[in-house]
Parts: sequence; C-alpha cells; structure tokens
Amino acid sequence: MTSYHFLFDLALILLSTKLLGLLTRKVQMPQVVGALLAGLILGPAMLNILKETDFISKTAEIGVIVLMFTAGLETDFQEMKKTGKASFLIAMVGVLIPLAGGYAVAAMFNKTMLPEVDVSLFLQNVFIGVILTATSVSITVETLNEIGALNTRSGNAILGAAVIDDVLGIVCLTLVTSAADPSVNIAVVLLKIVGFFFFAGVAGYLFYLLFKKMINRSDKDLRRYVILAFVFCLLLSYCAERFFGVADITGAYIAGLILSNTKETEYITSRFNTVSYALLSPMFFASIGINVSLPEMTPSILWFSVLLTVVAVLTKIVGCGLGARLCRFTGRESLQIGVGMISRGEVALIVANKGFALKMMSPVYLGPVVLTVILTTILTPILLKIVYRNQDLTHNSPEMFENKVGKHYQAQENYDKG
Repeated sequence: MTSYHFLFDLALILLSTKLLGLLTRKVQMPQVVGALLAGLILGPAMLNILKETDFISKTAEIGVIVLMFTAGLETDFQEMKKTGKASFLIAMVGVLIPLAGGYAVAAMFNKTMLPEVDVSLFLQNVFIGVILTATSVSITVETLNEIGALNTRSGNAILGAAVIDDVLGIVCLTLVTSAADPSVNIAVVLLKIVGFFFFAGVAGYLFYLLFKKMINRSDKDLRRYVILAFVFCLLLSYCAERFFGVADITGAYIAGLILSNTKETEYITSRFNTVSYALLSPMFFASIGINVSLPEMTPSILWFSVLLTVVAVLTKIVGCGLGARLCRFTGRESLQIGVGMISRGEVALIVANKGFALKMMSPVYLGPVVLTVILTTILTPILLKIVYRNQDLTHNSPEMFENKVGKHYQAQENYDKG
C-alpha cells in the first residue's frame, strides 16, 4: 500500500522553515538560518519528528543542484573571468591552511592508536585536516543572494574559489586515502578531473551555441527553453558524478555559468528562483538539520569539538582572506571572502564518512566533526550578514532583480495564457 506520509513531511518542512525563517529575519539574521534550525529542531537531534527519507534526500539533492544552477546563471561571467586567477590562489591557500590547522588540532588530542582504525597516527591526523579543507558553498550562495551580494566582486571570487576548492578537496582526499587503499590511483583521479573540465568546456560551448541560436529565433514562448536549460543542468550534474567523480553541484554551477550570457537569462533565472523558493531550497536546508544526530560526548571530546570548530572558522578566514589580499582585494573584501568559505556543510560529512568507511578515522571523532559542521553552517550566514553590513547592495538585491524582470515576466505570462 502506498504511503502518503511524505506529504505531511513536506507540509511540515515548508511551514517550519518559513516560520523560523521569518523569525530569524526579525532578529536581523538571514532566513536560511531559520531553515537550518527547523531541520535541526524537528530532526533526530532534538524532537525527532522528522527523519531522513528517500523522498527528502532526493528532493534536497535536486534543491542544491537548482540552487547552484541559478547561482551560475546570476554570475557575471566577465567579472568571473577577471577573478579567475585570484579564485585559484584563494582556494589554494584556503585549503593548505585548514589542512595544517586540522592536523595540528588532531595531533594535540590523538596520541594513541585506536582499535577502530587501520592507518598510522600521522595519516589519521592528516585526515582530520582534509575534512577541514572542505567548503559547502550552498549556504553562502543562498545568503549572498538574500542580501544582494551574490554578484559583487567578492561574491564572484567566493563562487570561483568554491568550485576550485571542490576540486582541490577531491585531490587531497584521494592523496590521503590512496595511502590507506592501494586500489585508489591518484593519476586516474587527476585525469578524470581534467577530463571533466575539458568535457564541460566542449559540451558547454556546443550547447551554448545551439541554445543561443534557438532562443534568438523565438521572442514568444520561452517556457520550452527553461526546460531545455534544466535538462542541460541535470545532464552535466549527472556526468560530473557518474563518469568523472566530481561533485554534481560543480556540474550544475558550470551549466548555469555557460548559460549566464544568453538573451533571456533573467527570465529563465526568475523561473528557477520561484520553484527554488517555494519548494526546493527549504527541503535542502531542512535536510541538513534532519541529517544531524549528536553522539555522546566525553569532556575531552567536547573540548576537541570546540577547538576544531574555532580552527575551522579561523583557518578559512585567514587562509582565504590572505589569498584575497595577495590578489589585491581590499581588507573588507578579503574578510568577506574568508567568511564566505567557512561553511563545511554536507561536504565535510561526506568526507568524514569516507574516512570512517576506510577505517582512517575513529567513530570517536564523528561527534566533533558533526558539531563543527553544525556550528560552521549556522555561523556562516550570520557572519556574512555582519561583514556585508553598511555596504550598498540595493542594486543587486532580489527585490531589484524582481523589479527588473517584472515587466518582461508579466508579458511572457500573458503570452503563456494565450
């Protein structure tokens, strides 16, 4: 018999994320914090009303893909080209310093071999550092979009650095796991990463020419092109994960970036923003909280958690901020970039689970990693709001975007209705 309980779960998630989002907005915090708290409160960590289901998991995955796709669509491609080299340096320094910081914290506490692991103390400690190199940019993207900073110079640098950070994170993870698992071949992994960007470049260029030619020939019904754009996004996301081992959100972001300069980008973006706001984004951010379960913590592990979180925050601010300063960003922009890269989110949990499966990390340290993920995820939007305070972002705000496309959107709606 078919169960329709998912409808109740969906209604509860949408209602709770909106109510808590409005509440956090009242206290001058981004609404995404409320959505995260809704999942945390209703999930196993607290009230245990909601549990992770296949429906929530799959819908949340589509949610983060659409989120990154729209971020790509709204990116100023010319500005992204200008910040390309800077993004690489920011990501590089922003990986090395957290790696060193995580290793140092682990070395302070991890003094003896534990029975649950199969590798040396050195590799165990390095792996904790690898976890801290991760960046989950989805929280940052939603917050930057909410406060109108997504298309600023620092916002573009954050997005570019986050994509490169994802690739560097894969390389770090592969290097460390290859030491524990002989079946992992670093050369093959690197070849796949290079192959993905070559494939995305060729496929993207061909699709861009076709899409541009089709859309320039039609000034009327654009709904078919919204669907075509989404199909391209999904296919590139699938290929990234399935054939190249690169995160699907990287494929989604690149798909959006490829289509960011087409004639009707604003119309297409407005369509995706609607479905993302109404359904997909709340599901994704709530699912992060629902996935959290807090294990029992001893006093020493609790101290380790606190120190790991502090180091996680500071190393990204210092590392990415330093990289930005070397690329001649202002002090304020450097701070904004550093803060934008703090969140570890689901990326750190995926890396931690990989290490646990390979017996490179004791389950004792899963608790501290989970706490670090929770705290960095909640802190990032709060700190972003602070570092962008008093900066004129009205020309980039979502409200201005809606006004900008309003007349065109309404005209298209009238056409769609016949």
